Amino acid sequence: MTTHRKNLVALSVTAALTVLAGCASSLHANPSTASSTPTSKETAMSANYKPQVTQLLKSIETGDAQPVGYVNPNKYIQHNLAVGDGLAGFGAVLQALPKGSAKVNTVRVFQDGPFVFAHTDYNFFGPKVGFDIFRFEDGKIVEHWDNLQEKAAPNPSGHSQIDGATTVTDLDKTQANKTLVRGFVDDILVNGKLDKLAGYFDGNNYIQHNPQIGDGLTGLGQALEALAKAGITMRYSRVHQVLGEGNFVLVVSEGSFAGKPTSFYDLFRVHNGKIAEHWDTLETIPAQAEWKNSNGKFGF
Repeated sequence: MTTHRKNLVALSVTAALTVLAGCASSLHANPSTASSTPTSKETAMSANYKPQVTQLLKSIETGDAQPVGYVNPNKYIQHNLAVGDGLAGFGAVLQALPKGSAKVNTVRVFQDGPFVFAHTDYNFFGPKVGFDIFRFEDGKIVEHWDNLQEKAAPNPSGHSQIDGATTVTDLDKTQANKTLVRGFVDDILVNGKLDKLAGYFDGNNYIQHNPQIGDGLTGLGQALEALAKAGITMRYSRVHQVLGEGNFVLVVSEGSFAGKPTSFYDLFRVHNGKIAEHWDTLETIPAQAEWKNSNGKFGF
């Protein structure tokens, strides 16, 4: 992959920008209904599984076997298509890691009912930033999804892919914030309704962690020129899942980037009813012949 291609591949939020460039035809509405997600009330009633997830991810670095006990050995559904199903698949990946090479720093971890989702700085077969989602059932991890992207230099505003706010607030607004963010993704990224764009933001107050885009809506506009010159098309076609805790909301979407099937994970921080901060990863979905499990990338 060329350096130019690597620099452009991080532009997941710019699906909206392709519309601004007059490329609305590349964004086609594909109406879908994401799986129902737990409410904030259900989250409050659930056990706190965030420490287990943090410990399990850290065990990739430390080799500690104890956190593996959090996984149901008889039911572990894997959606990372480069990893075999079950605990055996997870173990095979760890065996393939050069000894002492892995580094894991989980910066954010949230819970929405039985789902725990984490935002992690990895060195795992090379430096990466990733989102992981784990589903718990009867106190054990039974399912895993993730989205990984190569680590990049700070963006034009000096933000990395992982820095920024980490504190969860506004737990009573979880459902409202999920509804807001789902509306943004549906309106702007899936359906290209750019007349609604400004209503989701507090003017130009918007912190951006995408490696190629600066802060504010002005940063989006500047990134537009790079997309147009490169002839890059991007399409969000379907939202698969919306998870949230308080002021943080993660959206898992499917679409295409530069003609290749792509998985988009977008994390948003909401402040006073407006989108205030954004992190993302995008990952190409390999051809089915290359999958090491048959569970698919999504399957919520």
